[in-house]
Amino acid sequence: MAVLCASLALPGWAAPIPTPAQVQAAYCSSEAQLLDRGGEGLQSLRVDMAARRLPWVALADISPALQQAVLLAEDQRFMRHGGVDIGAVATAAWDNLFSSKARGASTITMQLAGQLEPALQASRTGRSLGQKWDQMRAARAIEARWSKAQIFEAYLNLVSFRGDLQGVGAASNYLFGKAPSGLNQTDGIILASLVRAPNAPLAAVTRRACALAQEWRMDSSCQLIGQRVQTALQRSKQFAQAAPAPQVARQLLKQAGAQVASTLDGALQRFAQDYLRQQLASLRERNVNDGAIIVLDNRSGEILAYVGNAGGSEVDGVVAPRQAGSTLKPFLYGLAIERRLLTAASVMDDTPIDIATGAGMYVPQNYDRHFKGHVSARTSLASSLNIPAVRTVLLTGQDSFYNRLKDLGLSSLSEPAEYYGPSLALGSSEVTLLELANAYRVLANGGLYSTASVRPGQAGAGKLRVMDAGAAFIVGDILSDRAARSMTFGLANELGTNFWSAVKTGTSKDMRDNWCVGYSERYTVGVWVGNFDGQPMWDVSGVTGAAPVWHDMMAYLHRQLASQAPRPPAGVLQQAVRYLPAFEAPRREWFIAGTESAVIAALDDTVRPPAIVYPADDSILAIDPDIPQHLQRVFFRAQAGQGLRWRLDGKDMGPAGDSLGWKPAPGKHALVLVNASGKTVARSAFEVRGNALARR
Repeated sequence: MAVLCASLALPGWAAPIPTPAQVQAAYCSSEAQLLDRGGEGLQSLRVDMAARRLPWVALADISPALQQAVLLAEDQRFMRHGGVDIGAVATAAWDNLFSSKARGASTITMQLAGQLEPALQASRTGRSLGQKWDQMRAARAIEARWSKAQIFEAYLNLVSFRGDLQGVGAASNYLFGKAPSGLNQTDGIILASLVRAPNAPLAAVTRRACALAQEWRMDSSCQLIGQRVQTALQRSKQFAQAAPAPQVARQLLKQAGAQVASTLDGALQRFAQDYLRQQLASLRERNVNDGAIIVLDNRSGEILAYVGNAGGSEVDGVVAPRQAGSTLKPFLYGLAIERRLLTAASVMDDTPIDIATGAGMYVPQNYDRHFKGHVSARTSLASSLNIPAVRTVLLTGQDSFYNRLKDLGLSSLSEPAEYYGPSLALGSSEVTLLELANAYRVLANGGLYSTASVRPGQAGAGKLRVMDAGAAFIVGDILSDRAARSMTFGLANELGTNFWSAVKTGTSKDMRDNWCVGYSERYTVGVWVGNFDGQPMWDVSGVTGAAPVWHDMMAYLHRQLASQAPRPPAGVLQQAVRYLPAFEAPRREWFIAGTESAVIAALDDTVRPPAIVYPADDSILAIDPDIPQHLQRVFFRAQAGQGLRWRLDGKDMGPAGDSLGWKPAPGKHALVLVNASGKTVARSAFEVRGNALARR
């Protein structure tokens, strides 16, 4: 059976012909349909590439104008003959004998027989006399068992109209953007004109449509009909449905005619797609072309919205690995708080730091290129300061932080921990938006991990505690603190909502990726914007790129739903704290029980032990060949250096109370701090590499 998805197992017309019910049951759409969580159709995807068919259309749902036009064009005596129009056959035979232009006499019923039985279909040279005879016999057999309405309905669903468009459902949708019930007279004569020669050129279709219009005595001019024909045929070539969930459809829809359920919320999915497209349009002048959104239900792990890309690219931004930026910092601080290495009130040192690595010196910078001095861990995380984060990963250990990220489900970290080095604290690794959002969902769920999925019944599997509940609560409280983030972001920005929410932004190196991920009591929302081709954005930060989308997605989700702050878990308490000196205002702070303190004092240089801050021990420095050597300096910096002196390779270099500029010389060097009696109190061995004669 041609065009039918399921075989009727009929070996030609010697066997009983199929019933209308059997034909309709064997028919299936070339499209599979994605359903949202309420069972409503959300997205169709063509799976069968042999022909494009939409679901079967009942005759009552097909426009009378199209029915009349097809009968006028193909079989005017359809209601009166028994499957074969003897008069038309005789006329066609006479014309074929005495005219150079061949003429057919196939009735609608005969054409239906050819649609149902491959052996009766015409070759490139037409049908043989034997095929014609069998076609007429089959048509009479169909007429004996089917009603005229059943014959006409099956014919309109199986006939080809244009290219691979088969059936009235596909033709009306893809040529006119209408349901079959909405076709008017002009639409009807155009479709009827295509039945005779589906692949005829524009001029031929127009001539036939104009002739039909005149025969039907329509008021439309031939010029107008020609314009409508041109528009319809162009649409058939260029048609691209504004699909709300194409990436999910490609994941789930594999079988033609299937209807597949998903966890997506149809209204939310459409809002997310449309709003992200608008935001990308507003950022186009800043070279932002792509974006993605994921929305998760915190309790179940079901994916409620999945926008892989609203920018037109085929790349799926929800599962494409991109550099994480500062979005990993909450998990680093959570690890340090969990292990009692830090509290939210701990004093952090936001001053320059140089770290020797196997690849050379790592010198992290803050986003604004300024240093804040003494800040609390709360302020450091909320305001996304880089130097304190790097100091924190040195405190926890790179391997421990790396393992924590793996436990959170960030499987896209494909390299070992040493590959990333301390820069892992600042998000040098690549992650996917889905993995990252689900990791934030762990924070929302008090440290409990489970899978996220768009497939019903598969979300929420693999439940496992991967983070201390108290640490997750404290991190969430920090991420919800507008005052703590004001040092970097100010008090008025897109991160603030009218309900409780916790949020973090991130921007990767050279502004190639921009993130905003956060959660409320009920939902976790992740947004990424950037360029899949790796181009940097122009002057786009977390609060101007992804954050506006995150904010409005959250506002949409909570337009009729409150979001309350989580309750502190057992083992977490709140304590009034004050700082000495008062570099931050007194406040009430959350602590894991046993780590609380009422007074947080920053040690000054009179209390701190002497140490060489730079260059660190085992550092390797390089002379820059592009800078004149007489301008190059290495600045020695000491902690608690008052009253001490620098000594380099046994030579006195001067007091260590302030940084000292030294002209670098190739070779290995020994730098020490000595007290007034000449006793060494700190030492550092470092090496300078390069050509001392370069560019004097």
